[in-house]
Amino acid sequence: MRDVAARAGVSAKTVSRVFNDDPHVLPETRAHVEQIMRELNYVPNILATTFRSGKSSAIGIAVPDIVDPFFAAIARAVDDVARKRGVATLLTNLGDDPARERDVLESLLSRRLAGLIVAPIGTDHSWLKRWTDSTPVVFVDRSPTGLSADIFTDNDEAGAYLATGHLIDHGHRRIAYVGDSFHLSTEVSRLAGYRRALDEAGIPFDEQLVASYVKDRDSTQAAVTRLMAAPDRPTAVFSSNARSSMHLLRVLPEESVAVVGFGDFPMADLLRPALTVVDQDPDQIGMLAANRVFERADFPRRRLKRTNILDVSLIERESCKVAKP
Repeated sequence: MRDVAARAGVSAKTVSRVFNDDPHVLPETRAHVEQIMRELNYVPNILATTFRSGKSSAIGIAVPDIVDPFFAAIARAVDDVARKRGVATLLTNLGDDPARERDVLESLLSRRLAGLIVAPIGTDHSWLKRWTDSTPVVFVDRSPTGLSADIFTDNDEAGAYLATGHLIDHGHRRIAYVGDSFHLSTEVSRLAGYRRALDEAGIPFDEQLVASYVKDRDSTQAAVTRLMAAPDRPTAVFSSNARSSMHLLRVLPEESVAVVGFGDFPMADLLRPALTVVDQDPDQIGMLAANRVFERADFPRRRLKRTNILDVSLIERESCKVAKP
């Protein structure tokens, strides 16, 4: 900015006014300064601007898998809200190793963000307390451990209960549960809903029908091979998340096992058979989480943290009907 000012023969403050489109700058001065900006290829130092103004120009979002349709939709909704406020979105991938979560999040937080939205993978978030005093942190899909925070999540227990009960209504009694890591709050709640549906139907819970850590094609293949090799193999599967469902449908014996998945994803309705799903609203979660971040930034004295649970519903397609027990 000083270089532009010296070349144009004006003050640095005038350069700032031109860049920020201040209407009080004379037209001929504006034109001259803009010409010098082009000649010098001037762009503002956003980090310096952030420190001078005390207001960040970016919001962070950290999710386990940016390719996962559910988390991608949340990120897109957050970005839509942020752009309307003139704020950029910094998106990062946490992966599925809880040990690296803190390093990734602190790397984001050190950039002096306007706020951070997290779908956590770790087992302890108490260390975030020193950051939350200055930076709004909102959790989505999953609850943190050891930290009071704003949370936006689905009614996981009710959704799993609904899905499992739907398969029971179709006559299935050997229903497998295929899911992710069981330290996650989503899995705890969804397994509880699955077990509640079985219990109310008088179906004993069988640990041999539960497959965890199903994250990729290899782990899915191993889980399906084990489940299908059982003497009394399952006739139906409840898949606890969209990522597991997508892998599961690639390796299940074709048209021999009924499936209901938690979470819709693109083209799920075009599969043959089309996948029956518990429908979530990731766009709504992302929008609400982003608005809460900006609300916290605008009104930092509001300290009461809230857990917000969104309703889910069942979309029935063909996959719940393909097998008859």
